[in-house]
Amino acid sequence: MSPTPTVRRLRLGLPRRVFSQVLLMQVAIAAGVAVLATGLFLAPLSKQLDQEAMRRALAIAQTTAQDPEIAEGVLTTPPSRNGPVQEEAERIRHATNAEYIVVLDRHWVRWSHPTPERIGQRVSTDPRDALGGRDVMEIDRGTLGRSARGKVPLYDADHRIIGAVSVGIAYDSVRARLLAAIPGLLAYAGGALAVGALAAWLISRRVQRQTRDLAFSDISALLAEREAMLHGIREGVVALDRGGRIRLLNDEARRLLGIGDEAVGKSLDEALGEGRTADVLAGRVTGTDLLTVRGQRVLVANRMPTDDGGAVATLRDRTELEQLGRELDSTRGLIDALRAQDHEHANRMHTLLGLLELEMYDDAVEFVGEVVGDHRVTAEQVTEKIQDPLLAALLVGKATVAAERGVALWVSERTRLPDRLVDPRGLVTVVGNLVDNALDAVAGTPHARVEVELRTEGRTVVLRVRDTGPGIPADQRELVFTDGWSTKKPPAHGKRGLGLPLVRRLAERQGGGATVGTADGGGAEFTVVLPEALTDALGAPQEEPASRGPDTSAAGTAGVPAPAAEEAR
Repeated sequence: MSPTPTVRRLRLGLPRRVFSQVLLMQVAIAAGVAVLATGLFLAPLSKQLDQEAMRRALAIAQTTAQDPEIAEGVLTTPPSRNGPVQEEAERIRHATNAEYIVVLDRHWVRWSHPTPERIGQRVSTDPRDALGGRDVMEIDRGTLGRSARGKVPLYDADHRIIGAVSVGIAYDSVRARLLAAIPGLLAYAGGALAVGALAAWLISRRVQRQTRDLAFSDISALLAEREAMLHGIREGVVALDRGGRIRLLNDEARRLLGIGDEAVGKSLDEALGEGRTADVLAGRVTGTDLLTVRGQRVLVANRMPTDDGGAVATLRDRTELEQLGRELDSTRGLIDALRAQDHEHANRMHTLLGLLELEMYDDAVEFVGEVVGDHRVTAEQVTEKIQDPLLAALLVGKATVAAERGVALWVSERTRLPDRLVDPRGLVTVVGNLVDNALDAVAGTPHARVEVELRTEGRTVVLRVRDTGPGIPADQRELVFTDGWSTKKPPAHGKRGLGLPLVRRLAERQGGGATVGTADGGGAEFTVVLPEALTDALGAPQEEPASRGPDTSAAGTAGVPAPAAEEAR
């Protein structure tokens, strides 16, 4: 037994494509409007034609009643088919193309009629209104069928009513006029419908191009997918219109940029403020994977123009990656310091071994004393001037690395820093970054030297780092504080040009600043001012001013990466 074939049912309904649905709906609307307009025009037209026919019948009746031969014939002659009244009425009827003209006396007896046999008979419709002296207009059915009628009284010479005149216009002629008007009206309606259909097709074609011939269900699915994608991805997305105003922000972009829905509709400068972040997103800075610093975050931005003149920018958070990279740099710096100490220690052990083998015991004792004394003196000199243990340990370690690289790292005699720092880790970030930059600048130059000066003015800490390197040209002294600007080769973990911008931003958030000038020896001199960096004399930290904002230290709890080994030269 063969299986029952599948019956395919014909499904009727709207087409799926936006183009087809819009075209169908607009054509249906245009057709409905045309039919409605035609109906609304025909309804009063029919009534108007009826009124014109009744007025015409009344006018003929009035003209006939004014004829003196009619009144005289009714008074002087009996009703007959060849009488003067019949002849005059027929003459007027033929002249006016009326259906009938009936003259009757006060006894309802006809004196004229298109059918002569009915002369002398009573009329079939009630003429009392006309015999009472009133003009009558009506649509009624009589012996000759349906007609538009006009009835008027008939007066004698003394203005006495002696009868009435009834005139009828065939209703078929009224209907014919109405039917004759319909083709022209339909032609106009059809022309309007054709123009409307053409306009609907053109509009639908435009909609088809703009929607790329998608179905409404596809558009709905795309919108749902877009919302899920925008709010689910871990990259910030900022959509701009052709005027550079923000028209869309996803959740990650709000978090990374620190703005909310109130920024939608505003320009980037209004929403973000002037700076590199706004310049990158607006396209005033071109390139790919552009670095920018927003608040406490290091961001990587890319921008793609759209067909409507706008653009879509994506943002990635590199804060954790930069933190790991700088921790790697710090680890490498520690390894370099340990390697330098190991190398120096091996040299000294070889020297000590040679003195012992030569039985120069006194010289060996003196050599060991000098070595231990030098290390002790170096550490003591640093800790006497810098009482904060983190910062002192940093400079002692940097001094060892500097010695290995052939650079003399000095702490200025004017340096005095008590152990009352509000944010010691933040200052370690600043000092470490500037010292590393200075070491990179002077390494390999003759008589290389880096000098660090830390002093206080009340609760303000002033940091100066000088070097004997080539210095920074005057036209580049502001560029060094620009996000991503650097002349050095990027490290293995990422890009350069972030350390100095973070240093300046840290200082500015504490109400201070960072500048660069020329040192006395011709090198560069970086100056960082950190107001309210010290606690009061009792060690209790004062309330931070409102202008400081959140903690931006690299190694602090805020999680800002330490800009070690970063330089913006």
